[in-house]
Amino acid sequence: VQLQASGGGLVQPGGSLRLSCTASGSTLSSYSVAWFRQAPGKEREGVSGIRRRDGATPYAASVKGRFTMSRDRAKSTLCLQINSLKSEDTAVYCCAKGVVEAGSFSVYGLDYWGNGTLVTVSS
Repeated sequence: VQLQASGGGLVQPGGSLRLSCTASGSTLSSYSVAWFRQAPGKEREGVSGIRRRDGATPYAASVKGRFTMSRDRAKSTLCLQINSLKSEDTAVYCCAKGVVEAGSFSVYGLDYWGNGTLVTVSS
């Protein structure tokens, strides 16, 4: 099992990107998937996820209203649309199999993520 994020790049503040998560060796819809990011010198931060049992897509407070997670069933892909980007969103973004808690958002038990995709927000 291997999950891989893609779609990152350099974008100006206020811009948008669409990140994708694909899986090899498994079907994305068969487990919960979390998106997390890691910026240099900072702790890993969960940003969103999709919970397998009910399709809930909770978000961290830092990205709520700007990030939207969706599933493209035709492409067997999970997408994270990120809008109104800020410099503090600069990080490597990864998708991983894991546990997604919706009531008080958190993700844990993460596994099987790949190298991630770098998002750089800069003017």
